[in-house]
Amino acid sequence: MAPLDDLYREIILDHYRTPRNRGELATPPAHRVEGFNPLCGDEVTLYLELRDGRLADIKMTGRGCSISQASASLMGAAVKGKTLEEVNAALERFRQLMTVTETRLDEGAEPEPLDVRSLGELAALAGVVKFPVRIKCAMLAWATLAQGLSEASSH
Repeated sequence: MAPLDDLYREIILDHYRTPRNRGELATPPAHRVEGFNPLCGDEVTLYLELRDGRLADIKMTGRGCSISQASASLMGAAVKGKTLEEVNAALERFRQLMTVTETRLDEGAEPEPLDVRSLGELAALAGVVKFPVRIKCAMLAWATLAQGLSEASSH
């Protein structure tokens, strides 16, 4: 399993060092939403452009640990151009990735194996669940995206 861990570590470092979708979109038409983790100081600002039932474009700025910033970059790459239904499904899959293992271990059951193929590069963040204090780092951009979609759809 060590070579896979090394690959995942490299994916996280690559997205941290060279984040995708970095920058800002003009507001409006883009919706701007900010996320902040007061426990560690991670922050992310997302710019969402919704058009014809799609997340037509997404840009982000922010600063923080490698996990929070790599997760934001991986998220943007995974959801950009997708329908809102697909984006919401990705949000739910990622939330499950970050919580299902912890929940099942608390219940004393063995966790189900992850379907890594369905996650693509997001699988690189699966190891975060071994470090519960880092789950909030990985979830920051995703929670901010969910908040932004909710706000944008209510306007």
